[in-house]
Amino acid sequence: MTGILNLLSGPGHTVKSILSEGDEIGGLRVIETPGHTPGHLAYWEDTTRVLILGDVLFHRNPVTLRKGLQEPFTLATFDRAANLRSARKLAALNPATICFGHGAPLADADGFKRFVDGLSRLDPA
Repeated sequence: MTGILNLLSGPGHTVKSILSEGDEIGGLRVIETPGHTPGHLAYWEDTTRVLILGDVLFHRNPVTLRKGLQEPFTLATFDRAANLRSARKLAALNPATICFGHGAPLADADGFKRFVDGLSRLDPA
């Protein structure tokens, strides 16, 4: 995994501050969502219930371009169980709009929750 990460990550950059659960940046609350990668973060806006979840889940496969909710690639996920816990944590927010690292935004909180619940049944934690 380290070889792939080094290949995809590019040169390092100096970290000026470290974000943690509950911090606020640009009006968004930081949510720690480890699993896909260590230190993965999502961002939440309380009033509009907008969630930016990054790569916890995809809404379009970045390789095949197949649309629809799906987990990130197994080979590119450091800890699937942790990623599923992160997905459950985010679904519990009942977001009105979900924005992904891959794919169009989704405005279907019930469909999002059903998808995450289905993943949970496959691998309960």
